[in-house]
Amino acid sequence: MKSTMKDDSISLSKTLLPYTLHLLLLIALLPIVLLYLYFYPLSLTKSQTQLHHATSSSPTHYTVNDKHKIDEHPCDYFNGKWIHDKKGPLYNGTTCGTIKQGQNCITNGRPDSNYLYYRWKPNECKLPRFEPNTFLQLSKNRHISFVGDSLARNQFESLLCMLSTVSKPKPVHHKGSHWWHFPSHNATLSVYWSPFLVQGDERSKSGPNFNTIHLDRVNEKLAKDMDGIDLIVLSFGNWFINVPSVYYENGLVLGCLNCSGFGLNYTDIGFYVPLRKALRTCLNGIIERKVAKRNGIGVIVKTFSPSHFDGDWDKAGTCSKIEPYVKGEKKIGKMESEIRRIEIEEVENAKKKSNAFGGIRFEVLDVTELALLRPDGHPGAYMNPFPFANGVPKYVQNDCVHWCLPGPIDTWNEIFLEMMKKWDWKGQPRSEE
Repeated sequence: MKSTMKDDSISLSKTLLPYTLHLLLLIALLPIVLLYLYFYPLSLTKSQTQLHHATSSSPTHYTVNDKHKIDEHPCDYFNGKWIHDKKGPLYNGTTCGTIKQGQNCITNGRPDSNYLYYRWKPNECKLPRFEPNTFLQLSKNRHISFVGDSLARNQFESLLCMLSTVSKPKPVHHKGSHWWHFPSHNATLSVYWSPFLVQGDERSKSGPNFNTIHLDRVNEKLAKDMDGIDLIVLSFGNWFINVPSVYYENGLVLGCLNCSGFGLNYTDIGFYVPLRKALRTCLNGIIERKVAKRNGIGVIVKTFSPSHFDGDWDKAGTCSKIEPYVKGEKKIGKMESEIRRIEIEEVENAKKKSNAFGGIRFEVLDVTELALLRPDGHPGAYMNPFPFANGVPKYVQNDCVHWCLPGPIDTWNEIFLEMMKKWDWKGQPRSEE
């Protein structure tokens, strides 16, 4: 009898053992499951997602704390081709009141508008259209500054027009720069004139007729305001190219460029070395300032944008082409390629220097190739209103450096926005948790 009961007990234990183990396993896994659901809530079904968008009173925008899987498939935005686009730009010369007259091509009488209907198509991915609300949301309570030459201002004015389609900015008086404030998001955009990125004096008709550039001195205006800036976009290069200049370092003359006609007994050292030194001084100055103040910043260096003069800019050169170049039709010139190489190398050097401190991020906005392929996007003769209203004059001034607004330069800001989506506001990659 005892043997039978013992056998039954063993049999029952064998029967219940698997269920007991399963139950214990479930109990052990329960905390892990709860933690997973806490950090990774279940996604909505397709029908739920559609309902959510249909009933939402406002569109969904990126915010600094959004948990988007941004870098799942990184995109190379800088290699591609221009394709026709029926939608055209977000704004025009009438709807945006802040366009500088020299870039307001259609209002100035440019007869063709085909140049407005192209989009940049990266080789391996899609470049989204610019979303003004998204940009403003990412810029909330922040200050973004464009620093450099007139192309920095050109890009700044493009961005201002694009954002003005959803929120009207107010000009803010600030000595030494131009500020615009968006009250809707407490966001500020500014532009600082600094064509050398370092301290220097531009040549003038009253003399001297050459630039004076101190390659080891940071720009004082920018340095004074840098503590309140969250993101800087740097643009320079054109003021170094073939413009007579005298370069200083440690208070002494380092050399010059095209200065033989001024009776100066200095060694002509070209402009590549001075250009590199100026950029390095600027980037090092940003690092040193931010490390000393212990606050972060993002820095974007826009690469050199080629001009498209058919001839010399100061000898009646024009840019009359009305179609983009197709891929492979136009190659980057030796000078443009070298300037671009210097810019990319110096950004990489700055990255290495700043890695030890954290909170500072450097990136390159590489526009050289996509800008090269758009000879049709410049104001040309339409930098002035109706240049041929009274026939064709003997000499017509052309602008083949800057870009019509709207125009191809708007694409720079589309890529700029995609870069911002990947950043937090201390210069580090945005979390994807």
